[in-house]
Amino acid sequence: MKMLLSLIALLSAALLSRAAPPTCYSRVLSLSKEIMESFKELQTSKAVDSCVEVLPRLYLDIHNYCVLAKLRDFVAYPRCDRVLEVSELKEKARSLYTIMISYCRRDLVFLTDDCNALENPILPPIEPSITES
Repeated sequence: MKMLLSLIALLSAALLSRAAPPTCYSRVLSLSKEIMESFKELQTSKAVDSCVEVLPRLYLDIHNYCVLAKLRDFVAYPRCDRVLEVSELKEKARSLYTIMISYCRRDLVFLTDDCNALENPILPPIEPSITES
């Protein structure tokens, strides 16, 4: 009986862990989402420097070829280097750029090269929640 419980516990642990290691695509996707969330938090934070207000807009669509130029421009932006949160965000953007152009170069497929879509993204509408009805 003890052996059976140990086997069930082991199998449960195996099922809860990831079945496969992250792919280049999944790493790029998760890092881009992490960068955009950090950027939104930075923009809404009250305790940051006023230079944050003039940072270039940072919307990342990893399926758009122009995202590479967007990342390059963001990392090279000369202002706000003294703000720790901005420096950390630029470091994440630099990492994403490096991953995209070197490690995952052959694994990524760009579906568009519409640079304007990164400046003025069309976001999906937010569905009203059931509690609002």
